[in-house]
Amino acid sequence: MRPEERDAALPWDMLDAARAVQDFTVGVTFEVFVADRRVQFAVERGLEILGEAAHHVSAEFRASHPEVPWSGIVGQRNVLAHEYGEINPERIWRVATERLPGLIRSLEPLVPGESA
Repeated sequence: MRPEERDAALPWDMLDAARAVQDFTVGVTFEVFVADRRVQFAVERGLEILGEAAHHVSAEFRASHPEVPWSGIVGQRNVLAHEYGEINPERIWRVATERLPGLIRSLEPLVPGESA
């Protein structure tokens, strides 16, 4: 796949994963999140997918869209994938419930047909 084709597809993958994480946390409190491993694993996996897609976006595309916190997204994915013993549930919860809405708003214009 050519870089420009990949750059067209990957923001959709990111947006889809971010929306899935939001769906996993609807009606869930932090207390439920830390008590329910299924919800934790679903949220963590969604964030991993989001970060993996962000990692594969070209440097040129990233540079042209500085409103997306690319390095933070990829860094979070790396912690989840490689340093899972160091996962901080409070941080994951904040990302899922506080940061994703803004990220989704930043990603929507990058995906054809998704602009609000």
